Amino acid sequence: MTAKEDSTLHTKVKQMILEKIKSGEYKSDSKLPTEAEFCNAFKVSRTTVRTALQQLAAEGYVYKQQGSGTFVSGKKVKQKLTSTVENFSEQITLQGKNPSIKVLSLEVVPADVFLEEVFDLKAGDPVNKLERIRSVNGEPLQYEVAFLPWKKTPGLNIEACENSLYNVLQKEHGHFIKKTVENLEIVAASKEVQKKLEIPAGSPCFSLETYAYLEDSTVIEYSKTIFRGDMANFVIERNY
Repeated sequence: MTAKEDSTLHTKVKQMILEKIKSGEYKSDSKLPTEAEFCNAFKVSRTTVRTALQQLAAEGYVYKQQGSGTFVSGKKVKQKLTSTVENFSEQITLQGKNPSIKVLSLEVVPADVFLEEVFDLKAGDPVNKLERIRSVNGEPLQYEVAFLPWKKTPGLNIEACENSLYNVLQKEHGHFIKKTVENLEIVAASKEVQKKLEIPAGSPCFSLETYAYLEDSTVIEYSKTIFRGDMANFVIERNY
């Protein structure tokens, strides 16, 4: 068997196992069949099965317990990128999980060249810098740094920001978000991120860069959010 054929085979095995997990046939925290049982079921080698399981573990779908076997992970958290109805806490609660938001810091800093352009500010104009961690069932899911022009968002407070920021902008500052433009890419965790999210160095993560616009087409918020790759699962809905 060539390397290419072997790669295709373990990808197929991985996908078949994943389909059983997503369909609920293999439930969260249930023990998977042994490698030998998978070999017999799929008529493949142990190496093929082991590679498929290793990839599923790296992506957070399964986890191994020494001496006990491989189990289905219940950590994956679905988030709708297209949803503007439910905020983070509502989306997580609907999945039967416990969400929380913790503000790490909130400070006023001078705008750098990038933020001057984003918010149409003058050199050194003040901006609010908000640093937060969002967790699910007490486990860090995402690390976020958001910037907002101070002249439009004076008086932000930590307690209010431990809930939906967009609700705070609407209720306390009269700013209604018209739309957001988001860029999603895969990145490796930096040393700073690994500490914030409590993950190994170099772990695969998702990076989401967001520009939030008001009715007058000005940007009210720029943020960058890093999601743990082993927990995040994004859903995109399209209506035609």
